[in-house]
Amino acid sequence: MPLDTTLLPALFGLGTGLALIIAIGAQNAYVLRLGIAGRLRTVAVVVAICAVSDAVLIAAGVLGIGVVIDKVPVALVIIRIVGSAFLVVYGLLAARRVFRPQTLEPAKQQGSIALKSAALTTLALTWLNPHVYLDTVVFLGSVANQQGVAERWWWAGGAMVGSVLWFSALGFGARLLRPFFARANSWRILDAVIAVVMLTLGIRMAVGF
Repeated sequence: MPLDTTLLPALFGLGTGLALIIAIGAQNAYVLRLGIAGRLRTVAVVVAICAVSDAVLIAAGVLGIGVVIDKVPVALVIIRIVGSAFLVVYGLLAARRVFRPQTLEPAKQQGSIALKSAALTTLALTWLNPHVYLDTVVFLGSVANQQGVAERWWWAGGAMVGSVLWFSALGFGARLLRPFFARANSWRILDAVIAVVMLTLGIRMAVGF
């Protein structure tokens, strides 16, 4: 197949997907924190959840599910209410950690409960965010479907690859910051930033922005 119907749409999808995913948000903040403190297996599971979730949402957009979401606004309202409550609670927990900072050693002692908790938190941060449906399903889906019948799947594939690359870099690359986070004050700074991000997004989501 010619490059203008395969490689170019894929590269366009990669760039567009990265532009949306890289923006600072609750999911990225959580993956960053977990990448610094979590076990390798836990980070791998969380990265996989993020990438697979994005792939499912992008595919849904290409298949036209975005039209259904547009016509059932009550579903997004329910997701917005539940998601905002979750973000506010998580933000308050992060704020509390500012006054009770951890070090890396306790994090290394976490077992299977930490893995389950991390997986459930990642699923909540991903699927309870109404913006993920608007951005990934509706927006990316509409852009993909402008590429042509065959090209749209190459475009979608590029966007999916972008998701894998970003979350892998964020989750596994965060381990390089471990020397800095060997100090409690470093955790105070990170958790303060995370608290601000989570609370801001939660409040904005609650009021409908």
